[in-house]
Amino acid sequence: MSHPAIQAAVAYAALTAAHEVGDYLIQADKDAAAKGHPGPAGAAACGRHVASYTATQAAALWAVNRYLRLGISPARAAAGLALSAATHYAADRCAGHWSSDSPDEPLLVRAAHKVGKGGWLNADHRAGAFIDQAWHKGWIFVAAAVIAGPGRRA
Repeated sequence: MSHPAIQAAVAYAALTAAHEVGDYLIQADKDAAAKGHPGPAGAAACGRHVASYTATQAAALWAVNRYLRLGISPARAAAGLALSAATHYAADRCAGHWSSDSPDEPLLVRAAHKVGKGGWLNADHRAGAFIDQAWHKGWIFVAAAVIAGPGRRA
């Protein structure tokens, strides 16, 4: 059994590496193109992507936990992965919407404009992708803390 700080650091590294693999190598092109579309088709595409993304993160976390004998509890791993999945879905539903601050846009898009990111989002076509990735990595950090947090150890 490892110290929670070691578990958190290793979980963050594993989840972040798996994030890159899940977002860029595993994600299907059709889902990447459609995940921000409104309605059930966009939600389904985003759901498929988040399912494969989360499976990639789960496999990485399982492998590193087993190989390094970290003692991460399955319940804490599930809680952290669920947090990562839910926040990933919320951001990825914003795909293709970042430059608009219409009331019909997803909550994260409206929030980005409300806190003053609208000028950047409208001036630089890459800004939405940067905000998206910052959101993901920030929540991966929180998920790693949940995974390593206090509680019963395996």
